[in-house]
Amino acid sequence: MSALLDWLHSVFVVQFDFWIILGFFAQAMFMMRFVIQWIASERVGRSIVPVAFWFFSIGGGVLLLIYAIQRKDPVFIAGQGLGLIIYFRNLWLIFKEKRRDPAI
Repeated sequence: MSALLDWLHSVFVVQFDFWIILGFFAQAMFMMRFVIQWIASERVGRSIVPVAFWFFSIGGGVLLLIYAIQRKDPVFIAGQGLGLIIYFRNLWLIFKEKRRDPAI
């Protein structure tokens, strides 16, 4: 039990700095996209993805990428970097569709 407590202290207390705060903030922002998607889907009774989902994806993704770069985590850097391309592409497709049909 002592080893577990030492590990928890090392991970959550000793390392605590600005970058940990940024990482938690970024993760919370990234998680909000799922909350928004869930609420929007519940309101209409079917699964939908509102535009705010993609903005939270970009905001959280950028902050998590910064965090991953600072921590030098190649897996996290690749995952967030590639994800950002998808998020921006989805926004582009949404705005392109709205230009064609302003009623959307």
